[in-house]
Amino acid sequence: MKTALVFGGNRFFGVNLVDKLLKNGVEVTVATRQTSGDSFGDKVERLKVDRFNESTVREAVEGKEWDVVFDQLCFSSNDAEIIANTLTGKMKRYVFTSTLSVYDYGVKMAEEVFDPYTYEVKMVDRTEVTYQEGKRQAESYFFQKTNFPVVAMRIPIVLGEKDYTERLLHYVKSAQEGKKVYFPNPDAEMCFVHQKEAGEFLAWIAEKDFTGPINVCANGFITMKELMKLISEKTGKEVVITTEEEIESPYAINETWTLSNEKAINLGYNFTNLNDWLPDLITFFAK
Repeated sequence: MKTALVFGGNRFFGVNLVDKLLKNGVEVTVATRQTSGDSFGDKVERLKVDRFNESTVREAVEGKEWDVVFDQLCFSSNDAEIIANTLTGKMKRYVFTSTLSVYDYGVKMAEEVFDPYTYEVKMVDRTEVTYQEGKRQAESYFFQKTNFPVVAMRIPIVLGEKDYTERLLHYVKSAQEGKKVYFPNPDAEMCFVHQKEAGEFLAWIAEKDFTGPINVCANGFITMKELMKLISEKTGKEVVITTEEEIESPYAINETWTLSNEKAINLGYNFTNLNDWLPDLITFFAK
């Protein structure tokens, strides 16, 4: 890979992706609406596009081509069709970010649990369906309707110092402020991935002879009760869990929801261990 186009490369793990590509000597073009800045200076080229408007994408990519296109902004079959209509023949490989949410609840789920090669494709907009259904339709469109190589990175909740969703921070603040936290099932387990690992994995898998969906998560799982205990230790504040008061709670899952990352491991990727970095991240937020 010598050249890459990145949709959504100016925030969260998209920044980590661009950083890794630049470190690897790749010529990077970042495509955004350019409503906010980035930290890349003159290290990247830039295209001004509205990812969800086909005509602006078509105009921006006219006369250009890339080895790999990375897409953090594909949420439906309509979004997938925009890529097919504007970038077919202009890229050798397409790598996009999918999600754990294509699966229902389950334990150490392998990629085969949701099959985008047989799921019925329906043309939908991201505003018309749930996040889960939109991502299912995006995957299914690519794997059934296009003829270029596609990788769908399925990730759980991404954690990191630059997490704009502030979901983990919500629980840290709740502990510090003495507020209750709600979990319908405190014994339910989740998996996570660090933003740096998510970005670096994207750059890594793009160089492999692999197509299809692939799960990505740090090694190890944690129950919500264990997570709250860790937050209590790092904040010095007791976390009071309620299972009855349905107050705002980003991680309020009813059952265990975890991925198997064995396929990626068998391809040669070495994942971090969740318990090696999660405590320090909580300490970061606590400060």
